Amino acid sequence: MNFCTEAEYQEFMHSCPEFERMLVRSGIIVLKYWFSVSDEEQERWFQGRIKDPIKRWKLSPMDLESRDRWVEYSHAKDQILAHTNIPEAPWFTVEADNKMRARLNCIHHLLSKIPYEDMTPDPLALPPRKPAGDYIRPPKNEQFFVPERY
Repeated sequence: MNFCTEAEYQEFMHSCPEFERMLVRSGIIVLKYWFSVSDEEQERWFQGRIKDPIKRWKLSPMDLESRDRWVEYSHAKDQILAHTNIPEAPWFTVEADNKMRARLNCIHHLLSKIPYEDMTPDPLALPPRKPAGDYIRPPKNEQFFVPERY
């Protein structure tokens, strides 16, 4: 759809893996996820959005064009994943026909890839408060309060 030129596409395919390797060498954890939706589920989503006036706003001319170019987009996705799937920063595919499960599975996987160190602070003992001494709060009728609504 002319998002970039052929030269820009080739430069991306060449530079992206090198950039990701640089990030990893710098100590950054690079995790890449592709949420994979079946042809049938994608069609069900489109049909649901067409039929439901509440969801129709989610459809843009680009969405309609992408539906028409499903095979071309899938092929382009396969090419990008093949060129940018490197051992230092692999792609992880999430089966996403069920959005809730896909999100939970992705979160679980992501958390399993991040080293965890328990940072819970040691319990504290609160010392007794100091006495108020001669301090007296001003009367409430001399203050402006936000009305309590809840």
